[in-house]
Amino acid sequence: MSEKIRVLISEEKVEQRIQEIADEINRDYAGREIHMICVLKGAVFFMCELSKRITVPVSLDFMSVSSYGDDTKSSGVVKIIKDLDQPLEGKDVLVVEDIIDSGRTLSYLLRILKERHPYSIRLCTLLDKPDRRVTAVDVDYSCFQIPDEFVVGYGLDYMQKYRNLPYIGVVEFE
Repeated sequence: MSEKIRVLISEEKVEQRIQEIADEINRDYAGREIHMICVLKGAVFFMCELSKRITVPVSLDFMSVSSYGDDTKSSGVVKIIKDLDQPLEGKDVLVVEDIIDSGRTLSYLLRILKERHPYSIRLCTLLDKPDRRVTAVDVDYSCFQIPDEFVVGYGLDYMQKYRNLPYIGVVEFE
């Protein structure tokens, strides 16, 4: 079985929307410092582009969690593969995610992070699939709401391929 990629959101639209979200974050965090947490691996492209556009002081940390393996659907079992390097206590935390699907992973992750006593915690995602939500998650900043299709590009992968695409595409299996 081979796959074909159909463009869902162009590179230009992605770049424009990231700037709009960065502008909103800059207003919301004026005079404060943001501790951004990138959820690896998928969000790394998004966080790099977003953080370049943030004008308030920023520190970065990385966390790796998994609920997919090599499948196209979340298993619902969340594993922490890499934890944070820095404590969160008293920090304004912005969790940066590539996509929110069922909400299970982010709900679990946010619960764990809140137990570490940050001053505040907000969630920013490149893509949101509200039609797939089974667990409620409050999304503070969302670039795009998308339909229930399996997407790749801009950090999102299918079996570790296609992360490097500069746009958001839909995998069409032939």
